[in-house]
Amino acid sequence: MKKVLSTVLGLSLAWSVGAQDKVLTMEEAVVGYHLYPRVKYTAWQPNSENLTFIETDGLTSEPAAGGEKRLLLSVGELNQLLGTTLKGFPNFEWVDDNTVAILRQGKAYHIDMREKVVKDTFSFPKGAANMTYSKGANAYAYTLENNLYYVDARGNSYAVTDEKDKAIVCGQFASRNEFGITTGIFWSPDGKKLAFYRKDQREVTDFPLFNITSRTGHADMIKYPMAGMKSEQVSLGVYDMASTRVVYLDVTDFGREQYLTAITWAPASDEIYVQVLNRGQDHMRLNRYDASTGRQTASLFEETSDTYVEPQFPLVFMKNNPRQFIYETNNRDGYHSLYLYDVDGRLLKRLTDVDADVAYAGMDPAGKYVYYTSAEVSPVENHLFRVEVKSGKTARLTPDEGWHTVALNDACTYFTDNFSSLNVPRVLDVRTAAGKQARRVQEVEDPTRDYNFGTVELGSIKADDGSDLYYRLIKPADFDPAKKYPVIHYVYGGPHAQLVRDSWKASFSLWEMYMAQHGYVVFVMDNHGTPNRGKAFEDIIHRQCGQQEMRDQVKGIEFLKSQPWVDADRIGVHGWSYGGFMTISLITNYPDIYKVAVAGGPVIDWKWYEVMYGERYMDTPQENPEGYAKTSLINKAKDLRGKLLICQGVIDPVVVLEHSFSFVRECVKNNVQVDYFPYPRAEHNVLGRDRIHLMQKVTNYFEDYLK
Repeated sequence: MKKVLSTVLGLSLAWSVGAQDKVLTMEEAVVGYHLYPRVKYTAWQPNSENLTFIETDGLTSEPAAGGEKRLLLSVGELNQLLGTTLKGFPNFEWVDDNTVAILRQGKAYHIDMREKVVKDTFSFPKGAANMTYSKGANAYAYTLENNLYYVDARGNSYAVTDEKDKAIVCGQFASRNEFGITTGIFWSPDGKKLAFYRKDQREVTDFPLFNITSRTGHADMIKYPMAGMKSEQVSLGVYDMASTRVVYLDVTDFGREQYLTAITWAPASDEIYVQVLNRGQDHMRLNRYDASTGRQTASLFEETSDTYVEPQFPLVFMKNNPRQFIYETNNRDGYHSLYLYDVDGRLLKRLTDVDADVAYAGMDPAGKYVYYTSAEVSPVENHLFRVEVKSGKTARLTPDEGWHTVALNDACTYFTDNFSSLNVPRVLDVRTAAGKQARRVQEVEDPTRDYNFGTVELGSIKADDGSDLYYRLIKPADFDPAKKYPVIHYVYGGPHAQLVRDSWKASFSLWEMYMAQHGYVVFVMDNHGTPNRGKAFEDIIHRQCGQQEMRDQVKGIEFLKSQPWVDADRIGVHGWSYGGFMTISLITNYPDIYKVAVAGGPVIDWKWYEVMYGERYMDTPQENPEGYAKTSLINKAKDLRGKLLICQGVIDPVVVLEHSFSFVRECVKNNVQVDYFPYPRAEHNVLGRDRIHLMQKVTNYFEDYLK
C-alpha cells in the first residue's frame, strides 16, 4: 500500500493495491457485509474494568489491559436455561454488573451471570414494541398499538393509558424522529415514575399508501403532516407507579403545535427538564417541571436564531454535583459545543472552547473530566478529547489518524478505540483515560485484498467562499491515464449526513467500487449544509434548499472535468432521498453537464414534505413562497434534456408518492420523456433482495445511456 500527499487543490490521500483478479458481483456490491472490515463486538461490564465479547463458545470477559479470559456463559448453558437451540450467543444488554438481558420471542430474560440462572422473565403480548427497562422499577414499559403498558417481574401487566382513538398515540416517538427523538418512554431514575409522549394526530391529514397484498388492493392510511398544514400536538404525561395517576406537564409556551425535546429527569426523580421549541423552530426555552403536579417551576434560559434552533440532546448532570449540568448546542459561538450550567440557569463556562463541532462522550464519577469527540483535528477525522472541568485544560486521547468510535467504561478509567483511516481497514484498541494504549485487541486485515479494486483518493477543493469541500474519488480498476472515462457522480448533500471521512477507503460503498471495476470514475463530495463544519456552513441552505449545494457540487465536477482522463461528455448523477432531490436538481439546472441521472425517492417540492424537517430548513410555504417556488422541481420538469430514471418505493412513508408522481405528470404535460420504476412493497429505502434488483436497475441505466 502507498500513501500519496498532494498540495494541489487540498489534501489528497491515495490507496492502491496490487492487481488482483476478483470482481464484485452485484449481490456482493449490495449485501456484501463480509467485505467490510469489522472488529468484534465488545461491551463494558458495568462498574468494572472488564470487557465482554461474544465469541464462538459464548459470552466471555477479560480485563481491559489484558489477562485471563473467562467464559461467563456458554451457548450450551444458555440453551439449557432458555430451552432453545441457538448456535451462537444472541444480542444482549447488561442491566447491572451481574445481569444480562436477552430479548427473544416475546420475552425478556434476565440472567444472573454468577449463578447462571434466569432470575426474572418478562413476557410481552403479541405485537408489543418499544420495550424499555427500568432498573429502579425492575419492569419493562412497552407499547401495544397506540397505548402504553408496563410489565413487572411477577408477570403482571398494567395499562398506563387507555386511548380509544387510534389517532392518539402514547409511548412512541414523536415529531417523526426529528430533534434526536428516538423513543417515547422515559423512566425516572428511581423507577417510581414513567414519563411518556402523547401524540394527538387527529388534525393531521391522511395519506394513502397503496397495498397490493389483498385481492383487490387497498389503501393503508398514514398520518402525514405536510409543510404549512396542521401538525401533531405533543404532550408529556407522567405516570406515578404507586397512585396509578397520570399528570400532564403544563407546557404552554408556543401554542399547541410546539415541540417537546431532549426530555431529562433530574437525578432526584422529582423534576423533568424539557427543551420546548416553537413550530417555527427558531425559539427554544429550557423549562423545568414538577413531576408530581406537572407545574412549571422555572424557565432557565432561551435560545433564538435567524435560521433555526435544533435541540437534540438531553441534559447531562454532573456526577459529583446534581446542581450542575452539561448543555449541548450548536446555536452559540459558531460551533456545536458543550456548556456547563447550574440548575438556576446560570452559565458557568463553555467547556469546549474550540472552533470545531464536538459531541459529548462521557464523564468520570468525580466530575473532574468531561470526554468529548471533536472535529478539531480535521472535519473528516473524529477524535476523543477530554477537558478538565476546573482548569479548562484539554488533551487529545486518540493519536492515530482517522475516524474513531469510542466507548468509555463507567469509571472512565479505560475506553475502547475502534478506528480506521484511508489506509487502515479497522483496529480495536483499549486505551487508558489518559490515552495511553493498554493493548491492541484486534487488527483487521483487508477483506477485499483478493479483489481488483481501483484507487481511492480522499481530497478537498475550495468552495466559492474559500471553505474546504471534501471528496472521495475512485478511479477505474486497471486505470490508464491515457484513456477517457465516464463519471458516476453520487450525491446526497442534505443535512445530518457526512459521506466523506478519513475512514477505510474514505467511507466508500461497494457499489461505487463495482462501478469503478466496470470502467467508471466515481466521485462523491460533501457540500455546504452537511454536518461537522460549524453552524454557518450548515445554515447557509436555510430557505433555499439545493441552491448552494448545487453550486458546490458543480464546483467539484469542474475540478473533475479538468482531469485529462475524464470524459466530460459522459457524466451521470445518482442519489436517493435528499440525494434524489439533488440529482433531479442537477440534471435540470445543469443540462450541459449531466447526460444521465437516476433519482431514488426524490423530494420534488418541499410543500409535500413533512412539517418537522421541511419547515426547519424552508419555513412554511406561506412564509417563504419565493424559496418554495425556486426549489420546486415541478417547475424544472420542462427543462429535462438528458435521460432520467426515477425509482420509488410505493409504500414510502417518508417521501410520499405525491412527489415523484407529480413530477412524472408534469413531464407528461410538457411532452418530456422520463423513465419510472416503482417497487410495490418497498418503503423509503429499498432493502433486502429488492435492493439487488434496484442497484442492477441503476447500473443498467448507466450502462445503456452513459457508457
